Amino acid sequence: MIYDYDVVIVGGGHNALVAAAYLGRAGKSVLILERLSQVGGAAVSAEAFAGVDAKLSRYSYLVSLLPPRIIEELGLHLALAPRTIASYTPDPATGGETGLLIANDDAERTAASFARIGAADDAEQFVRFSEHCRVLTEALWPTLLDPLPTRSEARARVLASGDERAQGVWDAMIEQPIGGVIEQNHASDLVRGVLLTDALIGTFSGAYDDDLEQNRCFLYHLIGQGDGRWDVPIGGMGAVSGELALAARREGADIRTDAEVVAVTPDGRVRFVEGERSEERAVTGRWILSGVARATLDDLVEAAGFDPTPTAVDAPTPVNPGGHPREGAQVKVNLLLSRLPRLRDSAVSPEEAFAGTFHINETWSQLEEARQQALSGRIPSPLPCEIYCHTLTDPSILSEDLRASGAHTLTVFGLHVPDHLLDGMDDGEARATLTRAVLESLDSVLAEPIEDVILRDPSGALCIETKTTRDLDHVLGLPKGNIFHGGLDWPFLEDDAPRETPAQRWGVDTGHERILVCGSGARRGGAVSGFGGHNAAMAVIEADGSPARSIQ
Repeated sequence: MIYDYDVVIVGGGHNALVAAAYLGRAGKSVLILERLSQVGGAAVSAEAFAGVDAKLSRYSYLVSLLPPRIIEELGLHLALAPRTIASYTPDPATGGETGLLIANDDAERTAASFARIGAADDAEQFVRFSEHCRVLTEALWPTLLDPLPTRSEARARVLASGDERAQGVWDAMIEQPIGGVIEQNHASDLVRGVLLTDALIGTFSGAYDDDLEQNRCFLYHLIGQGDGRWDVPIGGMGAVSGELALAARREGADIRTDAEVVAVTPDGRVRFVEGERSEERAVTGRWILSGVARATLDDLVEAAGFDPTPTAVDAPTPVNPGGHPREGAQVKVNLLLSRLPRLRDSAVSPEEAFAGTFHINETWSQLEEARQQALSGRIPSPLPCEIYCHTLTDPSILSEDLRASGAHTLTVFGLHVPDHLLDGMDDGEARATLTRAVLESLDSVLAEPIEDVILRDPSGALCIETKTTRDLDHVLGLPKGNIFHGGLDWPFLEDDAPRETPAQRWGVDTGHERILVCGSGARRGGAVSGFGGHNAAMAVIEADGSPARSIQ
């Protein structure tokens, strides 16, 4: 067969752009086909409220996992700003009149805040817990842009640190439910909850689940840069995708938007519908990279008349509690405020509290109660939520007039709302129900109703945008709204896993020889990282007979 391109990439998310840039640098001809009118996938900015000059990071919002090496090698002009405050959590035991403030650069104030909520004994344990986690994350972080180690190799790398705590840390984070070490080492219900949230975001997991999905989620939240810091992208997420698109085009990639792929054959033929006239076209590639979820890829292969699941492909579909296929379990609400709301805690200013991650109704017991409510088929009340205020770190996403007025954005991320809870609701009802749950949760800890400080657009509508799991499915093509394309994997292979092909060694295998995964469904996927794109590109380069590192 004479191929039109060396590589055709299905989907134009940030990972697809990373892959295209690396492959273009290696001399490959690359075509990206993106169904939407812009590339970037979930890493985009948008004017969410008509007539209001504010560019919000519509889906993704913070950056931790994007390696400096990718930024440097692709020549990306990106600024990522640190947050001075790690988190603030109102204490429900005092009705929010006190709270836990964790400052990144003020150990004394942080310790005093622990004491103020009656958790003085947990302050030192909290610091020690973070130090223990870094024994693992600092050892594994450098491996994420290399071929996958085996479990034994990854463990040996952690033990090679020489830290006497290494074996215990490995066991606590990799071999046993993460809930055990959190509960054993911290007495405060609030402190336990602050730690546990990193294990739950985007999953429908519990602290002690046997499948350890919560452990994998926890690891990816802490592994970024080796120390787990989360930064704000200056200019919003659109700046990240914009730079990646420039890099891909600079290296010669052909990027087509409004081009929906409808079928893929294992030998490299891709059918797609392009433009307003919806004319079906076909293109061929020696390699196909899939930036879409595995379930979506299976549908595309089946639409071409082929078996979507070759015998070489992994294990049965993982399920959430209750037998539901792995589904998203979150809601995201974007708000534009006239000013930051007042707190019940007079010892902390709103500017400090909202500068980091603002935890709402996320104590250990509240998280489990919310999960139990969801398991029984109810929207949790109060809904556990986390808030991020982009504009306290980066006001550039607002117009000069909005900045001068004191306006701010808030992004609220609600947990434990699995997709199946929306069964029987139309999209409008689902958004309204979850918006109400989020606003009620905010009101439970603030000194004034949040609605009193929400701006209105020129038509008089409140500046509220809600994205449910259904929206992520319909708009971004994430089945059941799962932001991880189905689930997270360990950043290593099991010792007996096959490693014969470059695709297997780089964690991008689909079971089809010529189709590789390059999105969040790669073994090292999830969040805005570029791992999937980089590693798929390296697998192609290696398979074609070139040293994968030769393009550095």
